[in-house]
Amino acid sequence: MKAAIAGSVLTLAAALSLGGAPQATAADGLKSYQSGTKEFWTHPPDDWFLGDETEAQKGLAPPAGPPTGMSDAEIADALKKIKLPKGFKIEPYATGVLAARQMAWGDNGTLFVGSFGLGNVYAVTEKNGKREVKTIIKGLRMPTGLAYRDGALYVVDIDKILRYDNAEANLDKMPEPKVVYDDLPPYMAHGWKYIAVDKDGWFYIPVGPPFNIGLPPTSTSQIRRVDPKTGNAELVAIGVRNSVGGDVDPRSGKYWFTENARDWLGDDSPSDKLNMISKLGEHFGYPYCHQGDIPDPKFAMGHKCSEFTPPVVKLGNHVAPLGMKFYTGDQFPAEYKNNILIAEHGSWNRHQYQGARIVRVIVGPDGKNPKTEVFASGWIEGKQNYLGRPADIIQAKDGSILVADDWAGAIYRISYDKAAAKQ
Repeated sequence: MKAAIAGSVLTLAAALSLGGAPQATAADGLKSYQSGTKEFWTHPPDDWFLGDETEAQKGLAPPAGPPTGMSDAEIADALKKIKLPKGFKIEPYATGVLAARQMAWGDNGTLFVGSFGLGNVYAVTEKNGKREVKTIIKGLRMPTGLAYRDGALYVVDIDKILRYDNAEANLDKMPEPKVVYDDLPPYMAHGWKYIAVDKDGWFYIPVGPPFNIGLPPTSTSQIRRVDPKTGNAELVAIGVRNSVGGDVDPRSGKYWFTENARDWLGDDSPSDKLNMISKLGEHFGYPYCHQGDIPDPKFAMGHKCSEFTPPVVKLGNHVAPLGMKFYTGDQFPAEYKNNILIAEHGSWNRHQYQGARIVRVIVGPDGKNPKTEVFASGWIEGKQNYLGRPADIIQAKDGSILVADDWAGAIYRISYDKAAAKQ
């Protein structure tokens, strides 16, 4: 499959316009890349996410978080500034979980956590009321996405899904992994992934294109559904730019996912999205149309936005929605049942950051008449100062939720108290 993918890139060389080894800078000052090379496919340049910034946006780049996370004192101080609805509270659940991304529960209460950039997978365990964070896997490339199923831990390592059998019983020495699926592109750029498990035990896996904007190479810009038992897979959606979060609706079984829109159309365009797949093979617009109603100035190429599936919700410009979950617990007020909670990582491609919050979406299984409101906020001070960046959400057995923060290197717990709500 890798050879086939590489070949498809070469055949698309004439059509693709971005990514890869830098070419000469264009006369208007915009960068230009050639993505039809093997070198691009295996190692895009460090600034692959730039490409066509305007003069007004030059200098904007993703901020680097604290390399060792935030201290317990800094986290405690930051959490005092978080705003929540009445009756809710937020507190540290675990710290020292560097670059924390997707979370998954083991059968016996172990919280497994993937990471961005460090190559680590963590296990958070609790004994006698004390929690311990242990690094159980090292040396992977970008293990942001993971899942736990039938006693095994599954981790996406860019171009393959690994299975670690009997994981909870071997936290001190994890077993050698087994490759259960390896039909994925090998590039790092938008190569980090997220896993959502459906009722049949199949995994929804997003596959992003290796650049900001361009005609996607074959086998990218899509959502796949993979059977980890057999390695079989099906293509369920295309025209997806960069999705790093999704969940299966407990009411309908349909897959919903967040999507980060393209960069460099300005501070206020386009909006990031919440999407729902209602039928096999839907096209969500990338690279021709953004947010459901903005044709791309270069890549629309005669396409109309009406040709593609619009988002259920426009979440806002450059808010960077990542992990999301349907709330199915009983601790929160009844009106939260089956609502969607989305972790917004926050901007970098904007002069004044926004996002870095948790958003609540109230919507029926048909996706019509959604209502959106901010559930938790306060992780941004001033224009560009982060106090944290929510990256994923998972529900605990008691109905509280946990939030992964890859900036602080921490996991938070948000709970609800009826008595506190009445005070």
